[in-house]
Amino acid sequence: MAEPLLKLDGVQTHIGHYHILHGVDLVVPRNQLTMLLGRNGAGKSTTLRTIMGLYTASHGSVTFDGEDITKWPTPKIATSGIAFVPEEMGIFGLLTVQENMVIAARSGPMDEQRLEWIFGMFPALKKFWSKPAGKLSGGQKQMLAIARAIIEPRKLLIVDEPSKGLAPAIINNIIEAFNQLKETDTTILLVEQNFNFAKSVGDSVAVMDDGKIIHNGTMADLASDTELQTRLLGLSLDAHQ
Repeated sequence: MAEPLLKLDGVQTHIGHYHILHGVDLVVPRNQLTMLLGRNGAGKSTTLRTIMGLYTASHGSVTFDGEDITKWPTPKIATSGIAFVPEEMGIFGLLTVQENMVIAARSGPMDEQRLEWIFGMFPALKKFWSKPAGKLSGGQKQMLAIARAIIEPRKLLIVDEPSKGLAPAIINNIIEAFNQLKETDTTILLVEQNFNFAKSVGDSVAVMDDGKIIHNGTMADLASDTELQTRLLGLSLDAHQ
């Protein structure tokens, strides 16, 4: 069995006086999309931010592509092949769509072929290429945030709640984009509350509660087991649509 691209062993994270993560054990297999699910406040976003070095683990280890990155600074993690799209997206509203993309292409000029591939997934970005990013709709801003993260090839893409607050048509567009990404060499770790989204794109799944992983398995098995959904999350995942 191939070594996972990302592995968390016994990760604990404190934020100020608060103990948020209580020994997270998480495996993200290569070339799969792993869903991280759980109730609000379970520790999902803190887990993502700990991976990125935005919070420093107080105990345990984070291993990425065979290297211990637990104590690495965030810029070094970002240049090691990990892209992170936070829940708030983090786009530069006063800059144009084009300027946002140029900034994200840290290695040099944007690859035109890759850019056209991104336009194929997110045509609105081409349409509004010269417009300020702050003028985009919520769905278009999310498309831009994802596009920035993948303008250069990444080993791992981490995205926090990409469908939050978006219209169904936009969600379907983003689902299709993730399914296209899965056909590349990109491994994806995704936090999401919309179960239809999770079911449409997820390969493996980990469920969090109270700062720990309480379940690991395949997304297909969880999607087909209503009793397990209820036990892990308190209600059927279909209610998370």
